[in-house]
Amino acid sequence: MAHHGVKHDYHIIDPSPWPLMGSASAVVWAFGMVAGMRGLFGVAKGEWWLMLVGLALILLTMVFWWRDVIKESKAGDHTPVVQLGLRYGMIMFIASEVMFFVSFFWIFFEMALFHGHRAGDMSAIEEVKTAWSTWPPAGVETLDPWHLPLVNTLLLLTSGTAVTWAHHALQQNDRKGAIQGLLLTVILGALFTCVQGFEYMEVAKEHNFHFFLFKDAADATGAANLYGSAFFMATGFHGFHVLIGTIFLIVCLLRAIAGDFTPKKHFGFEAAAWYWHFVDVVWLFLFAFVYVIFGGPH
Repeated sequence: MAHHGVKHDYHIIDPSPWPLMGSASAVVWAFGMVAGMRGLFGVAKGEWWLMLVGLALILLTMVFWWRDVIKESKAGDHTPVVQLGLRYGMIMFIASEVMFFVSFFWIFFEMALFHGHRAGDMSAIEEVKTAWSTWPPAGVETLDPWHLPLVNTLLLLTSGTAVTWAHHALQQNDRKGAIQGLLLTVILGALFTCVQGFEYMEVAKEHNFHFFLFKDAADATGAANLYGSAFFMATGFHGFHVLIGTIFLIVCLLRAIAGDFTPKKHFGFEAAAWYWHFVDVVWLFLFAFVYVIFGGPH
């Protein structure tokens, strides 16, 4: 809400329940994921209802929190100084996300570049030396980068072009073009998620990385488990970002249809576009290094 008696450029927000509710919802969702995955791997009966409750609460928090931010903007609380702070905040958020992916790439590069050192100098166990003698590890059937991964690369690159088209259309006050570009971006993002889900199902079905076979880490399967862990963590975390970015863009699409954006005031869309370009760039690194250079046919 606007604070009409305040004579400065900063916005002091009203007390809000959404940060606390969002944190509690995330905890419920995390416990639900643990309970569900225990059943997935045969440890105990899976209980997915708790995860669904947490997810529903998270989505509810997002809807009401974003609603309040939009109301603040329309009330005139987003002054130039506040808008600058929002931009800095989004930049720092994306920078923190970059650090997440740096850690995933780190372990992958560590094993891809220095597996020979581990095999020759760091173990006296012959099975371990054999397991780490090559990367990808012996027994791992890697994915063909020029099949589904290439399809997803083309989908994301095209989506990046579409969201740029939407941004330029919005700057030119072409509302129809902005809506069309956003709609195309959302469709391409959803297709990416579907293709990656299909890829994961094929990997799980064929046991390409032996990731679902829990054996002694001192044999070749243990090395394959590390490969699978690094692969799924990097690509899966990126897939989660694509899902979040798609939701972000859907909200922007609905706001564009409602006429909330103007050529001079559309930071919500700009933030979504920055995030989407970040997702695109990370995928290019994943495709180049995880799929092609260090993950080609073995």
